[in-house]
Amino acid sequence: MMRHAVHANSPAATGRAGGSMDWQERYKSKRVTTTRAIELIPKGKHIFIGSGAAEPSGLVEELVAQHQRFADNPIVHLLTLGPAPYVEPQYMNRFRHNAFFIGSNVREAVHQGRADYTPVFLSQIPDLIRRRRMPIDVALIQVTPPDDFGFVNVGVSVDIVLAAIDAAGIVIAEINPRMPFVYGSGFVPMDHISAWVERSADLPVLQREPPDEIATEIGRHVATLVEDGATLQVGIGQVPDAVTAALRDKKDLGVWSEMLPDGIVELIENGNVTGRYKTLEPRKVSASFTFGARKTYQFVNRNPIFAFHPSNHINNPVNIAQQHKMVAINGALQIDLTGQVCSDSIGTKFYSGIGGQVDFIRGASMCPGGKPIIAIRSTVHEGATSKIVATLNEGAGVVTSRGDVHYVVTEYGIADLHGKSIRERTMALLSVAHPDFRTELLNAAKDRRYVFVDQFPPRSTRAETYNKRVKAKCGEEVLLRPVRETDEQMMSDLFYNFSRETVYRRWLTEVPRMPHNKLLYYLQVDDTKNVAIVIETQPKQEERELLGVGRYHLDPATGYADVAFAIRDDWQGQGLGTALLSHLIDIARQNGIPGFTAEVLTTNNAMLHVFHKSGLDVQSTLAGPTYTLTMPFRQHGRDVTAP
Repeated sequence: MMRHAVHANSPAATGRAGGSMDWQERYKSKRVTTTRAIELIPKGKHIFIGSGAAEPSGLVEELVAQHQRFADNPIVHLLTLGPAPYVEPQYMNRFRHNAFFIGSNVREAVHQGRADYTPVFLSQIPDLIRRRRMPIDVALIQVTPPDDFGFVNVGVSVDIVLAAIDAAGIVIAEINPRMPFVYGSGFVPMDHISAWVERSADLPVLQREPPDEIATEIGRHVATLVEDGATLQVGIGQVPDAVTAALRDKKDLGVWSEMLPDGIVELIENGNVTGRYKTLEPRKVSASFTFGARKTYQFVNRNPIFAFHPSNHINNPVNIAQQHKMVAINGALQIDLTGQVCSDSIGTKFYSGIGGQVDFIRGASMCPGGKPIIAIRSTVHEGATSKIVATLNEGAGVVTSRGDVHYVVTEYGIADLHGKSIRERTMALLSVAHPDFRTELLNAAKDRRYVFVDQFPPRSTRAETYNKRVKAKCGEEVLLRPVRETDEQMMSDLFYNFSRETVYRRWLTEVPRMPHNKLLYYLQVDDTKNVAIVIETQPKQEERELLGVGRYHLDPATGYADVAFAIRDDWQGQGLGTALLSHLIDIARQNGIPGFTAEVLTTNNAMLHVFHKSGLDVQSTLAGPTYTLTMPFRQHGRDVTAP
């Protein structure tokens, strides 16, 4: 516990708003003008500036106004929402900024060499500061007025601020009566403040753009990975907003997140967040900082469901891993075909920072039932550039390693990479890349021998509309969905789980093996004339597997489609064959196909039974050991003429 930290249920946490009305009198010996406050800072000393929406902007303005009395003063901070005038060229000999996370207000200065960037995990920054590997001599902070017990509250940004206060010899506070009072660890005794100024000002707000169609689709895909009762980490932006919007049918969610975005507040108000199953701080919303809408600032103010703690606590992967079904949702600038994630640079140009991505991705990966997710748009620059690339740009840094990445989500679906080979990862990532870049990426993968040389690119499909959930007779729910190019290994496993008799009944001959080139044929489908549907298990945590497959293939000579399917032996008799045929009939009808044909062994009574109870008019012709079945569909109350 930090030397100044106070639990949320301590006396300091229960004082009335603003404390005693005479607090100005009680601490008048430390009250100074803004000018005098900055005059307390010596030349060359390391200066820390408070984070995010808690930046003490009045002190920052005066710091720059007095620039002539400074020389070579390093300035460090996390992302700040206000201006950063100290990085302007005219102050190069006065101040030198060092960013833990590069915001838009300092990005140009970093690119031009007027400011520095320190890549570091957010969870480790407080320890770096306390051990003076990152020296801090002066801390400029923004806080609430002190309460009756002499404690101020650091409000909406706890993150690394407490460590800076601990390390600094001089702590200058901008006391703002409009700063929200947030429960948790953010209490500081006035005894630890060297000087203070009073300045009443609204916190800066962050304007939100409503999620566009692409972001909405990404959010919908991510939401399918989030179970009821899961614990969430999510950031800010259109995609995170789309994710939270897509979670409004979920129950008993928990929150353990470095950032508290506006979307989480909306989930709380909607009743989706209860924290019922959280392991650490159950029924609390745990975070490290927040910025966004004024409504969010009002919502966290003196709201006992919130507990804000430092980054070394919230971002500690060990704490993250203890949460119940931790789901960490983060973004990226680029991902290569092996799963390496770059999220802090564009080529050699540093753009943002490591932040808490690795902390949460790694913590979620260690959590039983946890899901680390990278959620990105498939392209940037209005579709001109793919974010999924064969190799990262020259100079791009790997922030999250390929071993840490489990799920990559784009508007085109979900790529599950965990425990997958490079070949499987490549195919999964190709399936969620923008269709315009899939062939190019596939050719690059072939050059690197990541995939088979005869591999074809994943298709662009509307096939998700063919998804259907059904219950087997045993009560277990399964998913009927279109086959994917990424299903090759699962299809191989399915074949070798068939008995010899099931194989013979399906193919009407002995099929001793199913090599890659044959499987490739069965994966080459479309959405209308050549459709294949698989039956997939829907377990809570275990890897999914295939229980059966069915397909129809249009015969251009007759206009009818030949249909065939097979169910794994241990799942036969569960009604899955009937469900699969019914689904294929519905799809074929949607695509204007007038009927099915099929070849069935005369001894295959189970298959014949499925066809005869389908509701179709089954016309049989005996030819040796097989029946040829012709099954016209009824359309508009009449039978379609058979070929």
